[in-house]
Amino acid sequence: MIKSAVTIALVPQIKTGPWIFWDNLEESMGKASALGFDGIELFTASGNAIGTDVLKKLLGKYTLQLAAVGTGAGKVIHGLTLTDTNNAIREKAIAFIKEMMEFGALFGAPAIIGSMQGNAVLGETQDNSIGLLAEALQVLDQHATSLGVKLIYEPLNRYETNLMNRLDDAAAFIEQNKFKNIVLLADLFHMNIEEADPAESIQKNRQHIGHVHFADSNRKPVGYGHTQMESIVNALTEAGYDGYVSAEAFPWPDPDRAAAQTIRSFKQFFK
Repeated sequence: MIKSAVTIALVPQIKTGPWIFWDNLEESMGKASALGFDGIELFTASGNAIGTDVLKKLLGKYTLQLAAVGTGAGKVIHGLTLTDTNNAIREKAIAFIKEMMEFGALFGAPAIIGSMQGNAVLGETQDNSIGLLAEALQVLDQHATSLGVKLIYEPLNRYETNLMNRLDDAAAFIEQNKFKNIVLLADLFHMNIEEADPAESIQKNRQHIGHVHFADSNRKPVGYGHTQMESIVNALTEAGYDGYVSAEAFPWPDPDRAAAQTIRSFKQFFK
C-alpha cells in the first residue's frame, strides 16, 4: 500500500526551501499525525542533531514512521558534494552521508542524495563529474548493504544540477554501475520540468523507483498547480509501488494549510 509522508525541516539555512513543516519537531509531528499522515521525512543538520531515543519516543507517541532522511545540509551548511574536484571534500561528503544513513537506518529509513550530488563545475566535463559520483556511490552503496537499507538518488531538474535530470538517465547509471541498494526518487516537480511524460517515465523505470516526492508543477502542494495526477497515480499503482509519497513542497499559503491540502490530495488519488 502506498503511504503518505510530510517533510519536516530543522535546518535554518534552508528555511526558504520546499518543506511543509519547520522548527518544532514535536509540534510538527503532532500536526502530521492529526491529519492522518503515515510518516515524516526529516531534514536535519547532521546525523546526531536529534537524539535517537527522543525520535523513537515521538514516533511512537504520534504513531508515525520515519519515511526518509535528507542529506542536503551537507551542502548547505558545509559546502560538501560528491563531485567536488577536491578529494578531501569528497571524502567529507561521503562521511557526512554515511552518518545520515546510519541515523536513518536506526529506524529502517533510507537517506536521500539530492543536492549533495553536486554539479560538473567549470573546467570539468560532465562525464568526469559523473565518474566521481559513481565512485562515491560505490562506497555508499556498500555502506547501504552493510546497514540493510536502501540509498535514494534523486535526479534534479536542469536548474539544480547538470548531471542527471531524468529517470531514464539515472536508471541507466544505476544499471551500468551495478549498484545493489540504490533506488531512484521520482520527484513530481522535477519531472514536470524534465520528463515529456512523467507517467510513462515512471512506468518505464518502475523497478528502480524507491521514493516519490509529491508536489505540483509550481512546487506548491498537489492541487495548486497543473500536474495531471491521474496518469501518474495509475502508473505508480500499475507498477506495484508500495513506498512513500512524501510532500516536498513549498508551505503555501502556510504550513498548516499546505499540509491539509497535501493529505486531501493524497486521499483523493491514493485511497
